[in-house]
Amino acid sequence: MTARTIWRMARNTGRENTLGIHAPASCFPKIIILLICIFALLKKSTIKHVASFKIPLWIFAVITALYFSSGRVDLMDVDASQYAEISREMTHSPNWLQVYDHGHDYLDKPPMLFWTSALSMKLLGPTPFAYRLPSILMALLAVFATYRLTRLLYNENTARLAALVLASCQGFFLWTNDVRTDMMLAGFVATALWCIRECETRRRWYFVLGGTAAIACGMMTKGPIALFVPLFAFGSDWLLRRKWNLLFSPWHLLDLLLIGLFLMPMCIGLYQQFDLHPEKWVNGEQGVSGLKFFFWTQSFGRITGSNTWDNGANPLFLLNSMSWAFLPWILLFLTALFLNIRTMLLQKLHLNPGQEWLSTGGFILSYLALSSSHYQLPHYILVTFPLAAIIVAKLLSDFLNTDQYPRLCRTFAGIQTGISVLLLLGALLIISFVFPTSWWVIAFWLTGLAAWLFVNRRNHQGRRIIWTSVTSIIVANVFVTHFFYFPLLHFQVGTVVGRYIRSENIPADKIYAWRMQDPLDALDFYAQRRIPEIDSFPIPGQANDYLLMMQENLPSLDSAGLGYHVVKAGRMFKVSELTGEFLNPKTRREATKPWVLVLRK
Repeated sequence: MTARTIWRMARNTGRENTLGIHAPASCFPKIIILLICIFALLKKSTIKHVASFKIPLWIFAVITALYFSSGRVDLMDVDASQYAEISREMTHSPNWLQVYDHGHDYLDKPPMLFWTSALSMKLLGPTPFAYRLPSILMALLAVFATYRLTRLLYNENTARLAALVLASCQGFFLWTNDVRTDMMLAGFVATALWCIRECETRRRWYFVLGGTAAIACGMMTKGPIALFVPLFAFGSDWLLRRKWNLLFSPWHLLDLLLIGLFLMPMCIGLYQQFDLHPEKWVNGEQGVSGLKFFFWTQSFGRITGSNTWDNGANPLFLLNSMSWAFLPWILLFLTALFLNIRTMLLQKLHLNPGQEWLSTGGFILSYLALSSSHYQLPHYILVTFPLAAIIVAKLLSDFLNTDQYPRLCRTFAGIQTGISVLLLLGALLIISFVFPTSWWVIAFWLTGLAAWLFVNRRNHQGRRIIWTSVTSIIVANVFVTHFFYFPLLHFQVGTVVGRYIRSENIPADKIYAWRMQDPLDALDFYAQRRIPEIDSFPIPGQANDYLLMMQENLPSLDSAGLGYHVVKAGRMFKVSELTGEFLNPKTRREATKPWVLVLRK
């Protein structure tokens, strides 16, 4: 039976898991067939001469399919659902240069994510997939730009390795699912690095425009860091190569002028919304300048202390975050980074022909800048991942094509096997313990295990490092996305009730959220209307109005003599802050809190 025949049979197969969660009819069978196809294609990857090894393009198609499959998963509170609602609200606004959140002036993140997601929603409707689509496309752009940049620095094989390392790291799977601004930032920064490198050898107008526009778009995504990462990367490389003509080129003045020109839409919107209205109260203050906020306070203010946001993050916080976000490549990266620094010190800070410091210098300086902030979150490190991928790819290329590090290669063949085993066991733990599911899902996991065992046995040490790592991270994320996040989001009350409000077409003025204990950022997005949230007495609403509340507050309705009927109930949990008590099915009930949606009589 051919793979095409199996696929045709799977298209008409539906399922419902043991949690009672319905999925699109063709989704799960296609995921199974996808992994079977991986196994079949891996069989074609029989051992060739090591030096001729090249990453096949089909593996990128598999990873891309996994990125897009996250569209069936609901959006997570707080950031993703809030940004999605801001984007949905923007689709109804006559002025996209000004950003609002629930009708109030919004001054936190730059507008690029909202512009692109709002445009996507205009075309596809206000759905989780439409919100994620621009960031997924930017992830693919980051992979492609990293490939092109690495090909300029090294060669085709190393370039494909760099693209694969970046595409298959855990952070790219996670943050194409839980979309923030950082995936879009990484795509623009990687594009800027590629275009600037192209301009080094041939200053063509399209690369000049591409590089400056990418920097400007990155700044309109998350601020000045989009300018400083390329400055750190190329500045350190040109300095060590003694390329003074590039370091002090007068063309940079034109580049800055073009960046400023591309930034004008954001600057106009900020000036009109905030600087022209000093009487507005914004984030608890009056006289707030939107331009100063984005170009100074939001970024540099976190270093100088003028920005009050401070979570006490230490200089190693982002490295700790990278230890899981850059799986399965993190140990290879730390080793390669150490070797690069050691080599440069032995060469007395001078690059030999054929060497580059763009990736290593860019990563180190960018990390130091990011870690100097008083307020840090794990996804902030994502912007450096294209540079980290190049560093890892160079070491893997040495493993494959030279005898420079034979003992190190043997060591990492074992280390990556161990990491892969842990990833596969983690996936098994999800489907057998955290959210137990049906037998065919276990069979699916066994198929993935078979594919992993196949590549682990049939490949040379250098190739084994690559294929065991990639196979395990893909298999693990199929289960994390579809068998962990998918059921997890059913404990997010805003999503569940929002869908109910929309399906029952309940008017916005007929429903209230009263004294809810956790954020409800997803409620408005899924209801596609603004639901009032009230904490004070008297109890809001009147007869035939709906009231979303905690079950523990029902006695308040009884004591007030109000009649009601419970139309929907469930248990809620703050899904962005997982605990062992919640992950254990035996104690999950104690970790969750009951809520009810009542209809007043």
